[in-house]
Amino acid sequence: MRFLPRIHALVVKELQSVFGNPSSRTLLIMPVILQTLLFPFAATLEVKNASLGIFNRDTGAPAQELVQRFAQSNAFTEVIPLHSEEDMREAIESRKTMLSVSIPEDFSRRLASGETAPVQVVLDGRRSNGAQIAFGYLQGITETFMKDRLEAKGAALPSEVVTRYWYNPNLDYRNFILPNLVAIITTIGSLILTALSVSREREQGTFDQLLVSPLTPEMIMIGKAVPAMIVAFFQATLILCAAVFIYDVPFRGSLIFLYTGMFCYAMSLVGVGLFISSLCNTQQQAFLGAFSFMMPAVMLSGFAAPVENMPRWLQVITWPNPVRHFVEIVKGVFLKDASLERVFALTWPLVVIGAINLTAAAIMFRRKTA
Repeated sequence: MRFLPRIHALVVKELQSVFGNPSSRTLLIMPVILQTLLFPFAATLEVKNASLGIFNRDTGAPAQELVQRFAQSNAFTEVIPLHSEEDMREAIESRKTMLSVSIPEDFSRRLASGETAPVQVVLDGRRSNGAQIAFGYLQGITETFMKDRLEAKGAALPSEVVTRYWYNPNLDYRNFILPNLVAIITTIGSLILTALSVSREREQGTFDQLLVSPLTPEMIMIGKAVPAMIVAFFQATLILCAAVFIYDVPFRGSLIFLYTGMFCYAMSLVGVGLFISSLCNTQQQAFLGAFSFMMPAVMLSGFAAPVENMPRWLQVITWPNPVRHFVEIVKGVFLKDASLERVFALTWPLVVIGAINLTAAAIMFRRKTA
């Protein structure tokens, strides 16, 4: 009967140490708000402000129309006229343009005679990802231009591919970044808070007082874990509400599924944080340990690049990474209304990872306190 009151007292103590200081409250809340406000606009792979160079050697109406279509695209806010191939090369080298287009002098004549009219595009390979996306916009504009000309002549394309995007019909990048933020910011908050908890006690000289108290090492671990999980749930809920009510990201799934996955995810992260905390004697060491885990975990989670694009051996290595599984849970529940079977398939690895992490943390914690 004394177990729960002791745990409750330790949890209250931890929450007071975290939220009792105004600077601590600010550090836990303000970064979440700032990242939620800035990330949907800054962390984007969309290309909206690219510069385009055009070397048009054709004075015909079709070439002029194509140039106007390029200039009217939202992807290219700056269109720079070029007058030679040397200008094209210099514009790319000086980063004035991300792409440069060369329209040959016989472009209009070839179109009029029904021949193939090639257009050369030079991309800045130093900005390969953005250049490839911008090149896709150019291809779309060119294909629409050719289709309109054929329809004006009463002809039709021999075949046409009609594209439909499931789960994100308008390809709004906020629908991708905000669900991911639920996982990433939850990782930062719960992991660092847990990793710093024991080392903070050691630095302040209060850890020995905990050891001589009626609390067992397991009680101390639980008391350190619960506040971190509460903070993680609070931060995730802030982002969830902002995504749905401010940014209008559709939430198609079940809150029960989402918070169940979040609970298992928080348990696995708490295990990592407590393991790091038990190894470190200072908060600086604990912060560096948490950062050393967090960066590879986020990079191998599928947040920046799909896990399926990684080599097979690296995909196997990512399986023990809890961030990978929770990122899939959040996106699946948010955008796809993931079924119970799918959520369960992604949640049970988190339960296994959490059990292993908490066991390892308990063993290390007992060794340090023995």
